[in-house]
Formats: sequence, structure tokens, C-alpha cells
Amino acid sequence: MSRGPMVGRLSAAQLAGLALLWLAALAWLRPLMLPDEGRYVGVAWGMLTSGDWLTPHLDGLPYFHKPPLFYWITAAALRTIGAWEGPARLASLLGAWAGAMATYLWLRRWWGERQAVLALAVLLLQPMFFLGAQFANLDMLVAGCITVTILLLAQAALAMEHGQRYRAALYSAYVAAALGVLAKGLIGVLLPGLVISLWLWSSARWRTWWRLLSLPGLLLFLLVAAPWFIAMQRQFPGFLHYFFVVQHFQRFAETGFNNVQPVWFYPVVLALATLPWLPWLAAPRRRTTDGAAGARLPADLRRLMWIWLLVVVGFFSVPASKLLGYVLPAVPPLAVLLAEGVARRGADGRRWWISGLISAGLGGLAVVVLTVHTPLSVKALGQALRDRHQAGEPVYLLEQPYFDLPLYARLQQPPRHVLDWDAAEVRRRDTWRKELADAGVFDPVRMRALLLRPVQLAPALCQGGVAWLVGPKASARAYPFLGQARMVVTDADAALWRIDAGAPAVRQALGCGTPTAGSAPR
Repeated sequence: MSRGPMVGRLSAAQLAGLALLWLAALAWLRPLMLPDEGRYVGVAWGMLTSGDWLTPHLDGLPYFHKPPLFYWITAAALRTIGAWEGPARLASLLGAWAGAMATYLWLRRWWGERQAVLALAVLLLQPMFFLGAQFANLDMLVAGCITVTILLLAQAALAMEHGQRYRAALYSAYVAAALGVLAKGLIGVLLPGLVISLWLWSSARWRTWWRLLSLPGLLLFLLVAAPWFIAMQRQFPGFLHYFFVVQHFQRFAETGFNNVQPVWFYPVVLALATLPWLPWLAAPRRRTTDGAAGARLPADLRRLMWIWLLVVVGFFSVPASKLLGYVLPAVPPLAVLLAEGVARRGADGRRWWISGLISAGLGGLAVVVLTVHTPLSVKALGQALRDRHQAGEPVYLLEQPYFDLPLYARLQQPPRHVLDWDAAEVRRRDTWRKELADAGVFDPVRMRALLLRPVQLAPALCQGGVAWLVGPKASARAYPFLGQARMVVTDADAALWRIDAGAPAVRQALGCGTPTAGSAPR
């Protein structure tokens, strides 16, 4: 078997540092993508500007699609490091790094140092894993929590069966599961439970399974996970039904949510994402002369990896709605199986770096492409607004989810969204429109102030002096008064306008009557 990369030269701490540097290498390069990155980072920015670190708000409205762990990490990073793309993606980086290092440390204990380093390299070089670590949404964070939980439970089970100390690993697994729930919900505990249960049941290890059910562990789980949910239910009646029934069970069972894909979607995605590595599994395995026994992943561990992979892929293949990030928890076990394929090829396995180079190139190329062409990002408009905006001047977003604008513009007050909120399609599809409309239900007063209909825009502008509008360049056709506004800057399809309702020509275009002191938009 080939020696693992740099075995004997680097300590675990050094490997951890290199892994973090690799995952973070290009995280700062591209703007936030809309709607997902802008939305989740925008919620974190709202925590900073409002001072409310308990209730997530999306542009000023309570946002309960997801729990708060990502927002807490991101808000803390934005506050301590600065408001730019690097800290905005720190939560995803930490999730990927924790999952990768947990995989390495667990394999080092139960398979061997060389093989663990090889598996770590294969995992870090996977394009899906690399890109997931640099995408500011909840998927990689929960994938990291799920990975850590599974491996801690497996560590506790194996240590228990070998007569070794296991309680620290077991209790830590319950805490990791609680963090997974705070990262994205019930999958943080459900998926690890399914994987470990099926693994132990498949070999009739009932006694081990029972001993993993721990009352102290359950108390730790509740101590970490429960307080936020209790606080939200007390403050917002109906929260638990919305969060668990609507956002968990209905999303899983129904077809009205976004990105509907066929049942074979994830197997194809994983096959394409690991294409440079698949020959290591498909090629004949040769008899080795240098450490053949160590090249083999122990049968029990291999069974765990396959069960882990199949459970995650099968679970997320059931719902009609499928997004790429959902299947990220399947990448670590797949990387371990690929690493075994490399290790079992013996001397031929030394050419694994070719696959690694191709994979790394694909990941880097994807980042460069997204840097050159970032869908719907309004970073340039946000920076232009930041340089010109004065405190107290309202900002209106016209019919598009410019969720990254408050961060880039450093807005201290949420913008107002202008859309036909009475249209039936707003609540029919699982889009950003429905998210904001759902959020408004939890705070009807702020909803009336922040979610405006097109007919309310001109009267709202008439109430003040300078206001700013961001929308598609074609918005002037729907809002003719923009002809009297100054187009400050454009970026791709979006434009930033400055309008001063104090100018007579503007007031005439808006149809303003006599201004009333202290009045507010309805």
C-alpha cells in the first residue's frame, strides 16, 4: 500500500490547520449569492443591527424556517472579524472542518494513521465538500454536526465493546446532535440515530444499542437544544406548529416546495461529483505486498460507511424537493470508501494525486466561475448605497429578493419590500415571497410597515424626503415616477435610484398631495 500523504511529517494539529486553510482558501473571493447566501447572512446581519440575538429576522420580520445556530455563528463572526464574505461563510467552514477532522481522528483510531490521512485528503478534495464549505447556508453546518454525531456514537459503541472508556464520546454525541438540531432541525438527531441503529442492528448488537440510550445524554441534549424552542413558542404562539409540522413534515411529504427532482437525482449528483475518483472503485483490486491487511477498511467499519451513505441518500431522495446541499452528509462516508479503493490498489494507488488534482481543479474552477458571474448579487449596488445613504432614509426593494443589500450597504434599519402580496402565487410556491409573507404572520404590525403593495409605494415616498429604490432596470415601466428619480448605478439587471420627494417635479410625478407632518406609510 502507498504511504499516506505526508505521514509522519505532520501532527494532527498541523493537519487540522492545513485543512482549515484549504477550505477557507477561496471563501472570500466571490460575492454572496442570491437568494440563499444573501438570506441567511442577512438574518445574521439583522441580529447585529437589531440587537435581538434570540429571534431570527429576515429584513425585519420573524423568520422561523430554520433554527438559529448558523445565524449566531455568522453574527458573531461579522461583529468580531468584519462585515465581508469571509466571516459570512465561517459557519459553513467550521461545519466542514469539524466533519473532516472528526473523520480523520476516528479513522486514525480504528483504521490507521496512513489510511486516515488518505481519507482526509480524499474528503477535502471532493468538489461538493469544498464548495459546500464556502457556501453560506445551513447545509454544511448541519452536515458537519451529523458527521460528528455519527462518529462519536460509533466511537462510543466500539469503545464500549472493547472494554474502553466511552462515556465522554457518548455524552459529546448527544451535545453534537443538539447542535445539529439547532443548525437545521430534526435531521440533526434523526439521521445519526438511523445510521447508528441500522449499523448495530445489522450485526445484532442489541446490547450495545441499548447502552447508547443514555439519560444523562438526553438531559444534555435537552439542555442545549430545548431553551431556544421554548423561548420562541412563548413569544410567538404557533411557532412550534410552523417549525415542526409545516417546515419539517409538510416539506418532506408534499410536492409544493422548490426544486422538484426525480428520485434518482442524488445518486447521479454524487456519481458526477466524484467522477475523478470512481475508477478507484471500479478498477480491479490487486494483491498488495506492503501492508495489504492495513489497506482494507475493517468489515464492520465498511458496513457503517455504506449504511451511512445509503441512509442519507435514501432519506433525501424520498421528498420531491431536492437541493444539492441536502446530500452533503453523504460525502464523508463516500470519501472513506473511495480512500479504501485507493489504498487497496497498492503501489498503483500512488497515482491518487491525479484524481485529487482534477477534483481540486473542478472545485476551484467553480468558485472562479461564480465569482465572475454571481446570480442576482447586488454587491456593487449595496456598496454604492453605503457611500451615499444617510441615516433615516428609507430603502425600498422592488419585486426581487435583494437580501444581501442590507449587509453590503450597512443598513441599520430593514428595507421595505414592494410586491403584489395579494397575488395567489405568493403563497402557492415555496419562494422568497412566501417566506416573507409567512414571516409577516408572526408580526402583523411590522408586516404592514415593511411589506408594501405597489399602490402603496408612491404614497409612502410622499411622506419623506430622500428615499432609495433598488429593483430591475425595467422597473421604470411599472413605476413611471422613476423617470424623475436619479439612477445612481446599475449592475447586471438591477439599478439603484435616489428619489427626493421634496422636489416639485418629483412630487408631481408621485401624485403627492399636501404633506402631513409626522405621517407614516400605511
